[in-house]
Amino acid sequence: MSRGDAQPARALAKPAFSDPQASALVESVFGLKVSQIRPLPSYDDQNFHVRVAGAEGGPGGPCEYVLKISNAEASRTPELLQVQTHALLFLRAAGLPTASVCRSKGGGLTSLVSADGGSRVTSYVVRLLTYLPGIPVAEVPVGPLLLYEIGRLAANLDETLEKFHHPKLSCLHRENFIWNLRNVPLLEKHVDILGQGQNRELVVRVIQLFKDEVLTKLKHFRECL
Repeated sequence: MSRGDAQPARALAKPAFSDPQASALVESVFGLKVSQIRPLPSYDDQNFHVRVAGAEGGPGGPCEYVLKISNAEASRTPELLQVQTHALLFLRAAGLPTASVCRSKGGGLTSLVSADGGSRVTSYVVRLLTYLPGIPVAEVPVGPLLLYEIGRLAANLDETLEKFHHPKLSCLHRENFIWNLRNVPLLEKHVDILGQGQNRELVVRVIQLFKDEVLTKLKHFRECL
């Protein structure tokens, strides 16, 4: 894995902004007055749910946002975040239910901020996205209709991204990137986290099935973003 492979390395790379610091970022970088802020779950980035006064978003404009602070390692690769951001804009323009990317006071889609960690100053890329309200799939009953809708949306997403072009697109293809489905076997080194039990057995079985049934045919599949 290119980033976050080892727990200590991920801990060093992940931002650790407090709620007041994140609130100050929204105000200084994006010019919005924060009325409420709370952390959101994340892996190696840091996310916050942000509320602003209705007037701050303009008449009829959004009043809820997501502040995304990218981890230190990704922030050293601005072209990677640039491609991700433009892909998001492309999907929204195509009519998919994605967040909007908000521009900073300087007009940029991303901004670089620095934080003093005591022993060193670290730079992080920050972005502000509109908040998409909803209920996570994990919290609702799953039936055939819902699974069909998820599959249809995934297919639409894949088909739309076939038309996406960017001069730095190749930077998305990172070797040993654990979130790439072709790298499922890399998860083997982490199965001990599950301890002993049914979950571990299931994961081990899925990884082995992937190696036997998918990995051998991978070269025949079209690679997606």
